Amino acid sequence: MAEQLAGLADDRALLGRTSTAERVSDILRSRIAEGYFPPGTRLSEDSIGGALGVSRNTLREAFRLLTHERLLVHELNRGVFVRVLTVEDVEDIYRTRALVECAVVRGLGEPPYALDGLRASVTEGQVAAVESDWKGLGTANFHFHRELVALAGSVRTDELMRSVFAELRLAFHLVDEPRRLHEPYLQRNRQILQALQAGDRTEAEKLLEVYLADSLERVVEVYRRRMGDESPTEG
Repeated sequence: MAEQLAGLADDRALLGRTSTAERVSDILRSRIAEGYFPPGTRLSEDSIGGALGVSRNTLREAFRLLTHERLLVHELNRGVFVRVLTVEDVEDIYRTRALVECAVVRGLGEPPYALDGLRASVTEGQVAAVESDWKGLGTANFHFHRELVALAGSVRTDELMRSVFAELRLAFHLVDEPRRLHEPYLQRNRQILQALQAGDRTEAEKLLEVYLADSLERVVEVYRRRMGDESPTEG
């Protein structure tokens, strides 16, 4: 926990004089997504509030916001913990992804499409793979799907999927085989990008449907194996 709190202290400068619960929740959301606070970790109000230099009320409001986003859970008489997803949670997240991401591709309209963000995320993934940075590759894959959703040009859809992707990363943090989990999808990202570059959104949607179905199967397989070995960590 000490290392995580040191990282939070570095973020304190981001708050400035206009500190708000929303900004605190943004910082904590990022730290949770990055794995600084793994699933099952108890979040100490005193330690985190001290590291960020915010009041207990502000921190509790931030916790409430992240609980609403299903990233945290409050356990009576025990405190606030980073949520541990169930297999059913993972399956529901992928249903949501399929509904939203495929609809975005289907509704793109006539080409050409603004694909700079997708190209950049594929390049990011290629660099991570060359460097054998498998967690970095996983992050690049998330960026790819975030940029895909952004093609809809909808702030509300972006906000919805930001929460969905953050929640999914809770499951990925319990996976101890990041290469096996993420590497196969770099090529699939390229294929979807190539279809969109060619203006073929129908092919891109087909590729995406298979991608998400295969990804769900792989994640659930690994997740089922890991769930029995994990126990909450106090910090």
